[in-house]
Amino acid sequence: MTTLLACVCLLSALPTTDWLIDPSPFKAAVTADGKTITLQNGLVSRVVRISPNAATISLRLGVDGTEFVRAVRPEAVIELDGRSFNIGGLDGQPVQNYLDPRWLETMTSNPAAFQYRSHRVGSTVARFPWQKRSKWMARDVPWPPPGKSLVLTFAAPEGDVTVEVHYEIYDGLPLISKWIVVRNGTDRAVRLNRFVCEELAVVESESIVDDTSTWRPSNLFVETDYTFGGMSGPNHSAGVHWVADPDYPTQVNYNRKTPCLLECRPPLGPDQIVPPGESFESFRVFEMPLDSSERERQTLAVRRIYRTVSPWVAENPILMHVRSAAPEAVKLAVDQCAAVGFEMVIMTFGSGFDFESRDPKYQQQIKELADYAHSKGIALGGYSLLASRGAADKADNTQGSPARYGVMPCLGAQWGVDYLAQLKRFIEVAGLDVLEHDGSYPGDLCAATDHPYHRGLDDSQWVMWRAITDFYSWCRGNGTYLNIPDWYFLNGGTKTAMGYRETNWSLPREFQEIIERQNVFDGTWDKAPSMGWMFVPLTEYQGGGGAATIEPLKEHLAHYEQRLANLFGAGVQACYRGPRLYDAPETEAVVKKWVDFYKKHRAILDSDIIHLRRADGRDIDYLLHVNPALKEKGLLMVYNPLDRPVTRTLEVPLYYTGLKGSAAVLDPDGNRAHVTLDALQRAPVKVTVAAFGSTHRLFE
Repeated sequence: MTTLLACVCLLSALPTTDWLIDPSPFKAAVTADGKTITLQNGLVSRVVRISPNAATISLRLGVDGTEFVRAVRPEAVIELDGRSFNIGGLDGQPVQNYLDPRWLETMTSNPAAFQYRSHRVGSTVARFPWQKRSKWMARDVPWPPPGKSLVLTFAAPEGDVTVEVHYEIYDGLPLISKWIVVRNGTDRAVRLNRFVCEELAVVESESIVDDTSTWRPSNLFVETDYTFGGMSGPNHSAGVHWVADPDYPTQVNYNRKTPCLLECRPPLGPDQIVPPGESFESFRVFEMPLDSSERERQTLAVRRIYRTVSPWVAENPILMHVRSAAPEAVKLAVDQCAAVGFEMVIMTFGSGFDFESRDPKYQQQIKELADYAHSKGIALGGYSLLASRGAADKADNTQGSPARYGVMPCLGAQWGVDYLAQLKRFIEVAGLDVLEHDGSYPGDLCAATDHPYHRGLDDSQWVMWRAITDFYSWCRGNGTYLNIPDWYFLNGGTKTAMGYRETNWSLPREFQEIIERQNVFDGTWDKAPSMGWMFVPLTEYQGGGGAATIEPLKEHLAHYEQRLANLFGAGVQACYRGPRLYDAPETEAVVKKWVDFYKKHRAILDSDIIHLRRADGRDIDYLLHVNPALKEKGLLMVYNPLDRPVTRTLEVPLYYTGLKGSAAVLDPDGNRAHVTLDALQRAPVKVTVAAFGSTHRLFE
């Protein structure tokens, strides 16, 4: 009977609202009862036992009660002056497969570990300033994201070093963040050789007796802001390590290699000196228990993370890459952008723009161009190359991993510090609005011992990551838009490449159309539409001749319009590279038509994509934008690659629009009809798509 009552209580406590549709009921709270402290919001909970020492004893999905913690581990681990210390933790768990709460009453604290002393509860705090908001967001969002914070303070077994373990839990999504701060209260410097800011013995995602290289990923999504060197979601975080647990002898895998121990730590270092009276702050960890194994729902949850804890990723300016930084070329681009509704001009690679010029006359010339652009309502910025270039102080990779791009300047050398300072000065002096930073720091190492801002190999990666992320955070606080081909969203980055092969823009035009839609479809699993740029070379790019080139624009207007329909219809901005956006009144009219379409429906087009049918050139392909918070709750884009019109009735899944029972459907002419949704909230929608054309439907 007790078990039955517990099940009934659990079921009655489950949310009746899907947080991906309506997050408003799920408010963060931190509560304590003398032995435990609980962070929870109805979607996720984390419980920390604080007696006889502090340690996490539960990380649970609130939707169904799924438990992710199977064994107790310390709250963190640090190595100070060559000695390793656990931060908190409890000893004496008899087996590591599961944690029986009754065992906690007899578990003990290791006297050699840092001991829990106190805690405080507060509200979330902004990671860095973000006062200057852009006009390129469909709606305003709060910063910092609303929620609650918890800080646990631990004292060293001897001496005056303390460690704070920080947590934040947010309203409206099953996400908790964590980081540590090491405070040196002694009268001497201490050396922080290593740290692990999160160690969790996680329930294994599968049990396999034999060894395998294809372990099923955990349903615990883990991200850190210690990221570099990747354009796609799964390939960028250097701070997340799923490893075998050496203290788990009773696991099923014969060789005990199940990757069920989560360690969040730098792969090297940080090897930082903490002077007396000062502190060191780690990177931040973000953890979300996923409530489904279905790909679309999982990635919708991840996309929600970025829009919540890095809300600037929703900025989505319509931008042009101008090929020349000559004043007359830039003014032409600005004038054309203003005429058709584009919002940003970037003096791109190969344009001749020099971000590193210290010539006051040159900086004044660029300022005059920026002032001219601003007078037309256009943002202006430029391109700078960091990685894959020679510099006065090259990173010494001879004792570490080879440089990702063959060569990398060291950001802990004098050149690197001067370079970033120069970018700041130029942005401020000229009033630039955007930095396109190519080959930003990719995680390279430097073994040099004569650079003034790092000592050697072990501290080089941390110093360079800190330098680039401090700079990007400054840009975000300054209102400078960041086009960066690396995953720096959590540190202020606004857009990275959606994902494409540059040489494909040298293929014949008709191939480019289909491949472009494939790239957008694939790239928006990990990214919201606003988070990734595509590329439209209006002039010849890396070869291909006339068959690959859109210029003269008016002679290939049908193709140009299809590219505009592909991109604006997906809510994805491209870098339109060329000297001009239009070359005739009819070309101007087509560009303006699609810009107007995007701006009219900007909020829904910038919203999440539900992936319905990937382009393959064999039949129509389509995708659905959804946002239950809007009046326009859904927008279906349909494309026809065939040489004949297609009429089809599509079963459109409207669950994530929040619509139930029925929906109003509007065609491109504004004609309204009503459809009844089935039990799975699907709507039958009849569409006719012209040969090589596209159409859309709105759902209200």
